[in-house]
Amino acid sequence: MAGIDENLTFHPLHIAVLTVSDTRTAATDGSGDVLVGRLTAAGHVLAARALVSDDVAAIRQQLYLWLADPDVEIILTTGGTGFTPRDLTPEAVLPMLSRMMDGFSVLFHLASHKTVGVSTLQSRAFAGQAGDRFIFCLPGSPGACRDAWDGVLGAEFDSRHRPCSIAGLLPRLQGVCA
Repeated sequence: MAGIDENLTFHPLHIAVLTVSDTRTAATDGSGDVLVGRLTAAGHVLAARALVSDDVAAIRQQLYLWLADPDVEIILTTGGTGFTPRDLTPEAVLPMLSRMMDGFSVLFHLASHKTVGVSTLQSRAFAGQAGDRFIFCLPGSPGACRDAWDGVLGAEFDSRHRPCSIAGLLPRLQGVCA
């Protein structure tokens, strides 16, 4: 049966949070705050946090720094996944991925549909693998970040989740979370 096996050891993941926005500041980054609050409450480690403008080069520069950092295992981005001319996160991140995680988008939209209905179609949320790290790109609203964490990421990032979790795919935890 799928779910958290309380008999297993929890292994915290090292997660970085990147907010992509032309209008938010550290003081007004509600989406980043939601993600940081959820991941730390779950027992994970906030490895890094940053805010960059909706600019392909700025997004890639920050992601390349974190992909080279051994203390970052998972990257969450929030913002830039819509359809306005300045929403450039997919254009920046997709070329950096070696593999897509198609199921994330499906599950995110199912979770999001429960709260915003068909408006979930206005999001280009996606995830994939870059080297041995994973990048999850979420919409920029606090509600969408709650939907993503509560409906998908919270369980997927828990090393005790069975039949498997993403934790077992990370080099540090291979063989621990089979």
